[in-house]
Amino acid sequence: MRGDSDASDETLATPAATARLLRAHGLRPRQHRGQHFMVSRRALDAVLDAAALDPGDVVLEVGAGLGTLTAALARRVSAVAAVEVDRALIPVLRDTVGRFPHVRVVLGDIMDLDPAALLEGLPAGPRKVVANPPYYLASLLMVRLLETPLGLTRLVLTVQREVAERIVAPPGGRDYGLLSVLVQFRAAARIAGHLPRSAFYPPPEVESAVVTMVPHAAPPAVVEDEAVFLRVVRAAFGQRRKTLRNALRAVDATITAEQVEAACRAAGVDPGRRGETLSLEEFAALARVLAPRLSPPSTG
Repeated sequence: MRGDSDASDETLATPAATARLLRAHGLRPRQHRGQHFMVSRRALDAVLDAAALDPGDVVLEVGAGLGTLTAALARRVSAVAAVEVDRALIPVLRDTVGRFPHVRVVLGDIMDLDPAALLEGLPAGPRKVVANPPYYLASLLMVRLLETPLGLTRLVLTVQREVAERIVAPPGGRDYGLLSVLVQFRAAARIAGHLPRSAFYPPPEVESAVVTMVPHAAPPAVVEDEAVFLRVVRAAFGQRRKTLRNALRAVDATITAEQVEAACRAAGVDPGRRGETLSLEEFAALARVLAPRLSPPSTG
């Protein structure tokens, strides 16, 4: 639901306005929470542009903080579910977005909450995630949200620049790893822009980036058993310096070196390669060959 043309709530995205708001509530950023509040209108616009928002969108925001992004979202979409883990920030957040009846403020840790439940009862419309989460949480958050069947059409997160580069890295480079595969299997990812340290208060020690992820309608690689595929991928990256013939022994305690060698050959993959050189299709081929040889996962 769009508001009127006044954009006064978006002037929160300045160092002075953020400092005044914190002083008014007797608060300081909490380092152990990873709090870095957005204080740049240019950065805010970069996130909003990357989100490609439409009036009918429903947005899940994680790490709502003082409500700077929340208020900007509320002016552009039909509903926002804003999650914040810090109880001390909830009164500030409610003050900032209280005039928007279509904003749902939720106190809690997103890793303990059911994302689907957060969106229940909100209007029908394209579901998106737009967030400036704590950097320590960003990787776990994006993987969880992509793995959960939420019907998302787009995710936009501000993350540490190095994390962004890992997300979009192709096979064979030093940045390509487990996170690259977990995200790229679920979504088409790209870096929409870079943000300087000065875009946040307090400034983080690292540069930031805006990442967009558009979930695939179908995975880009044919995977018959997703659980096996993920076991193979995690084993391959468990010890990066190991070749596949050694690393894949970790897939199953019962598998032998000879079986790993045979599986690699059957999948058309050299067992002397390392996990960081394999494409999604090659991981999928290995998973298909290995699946009959693996014991069922423990349910205990």
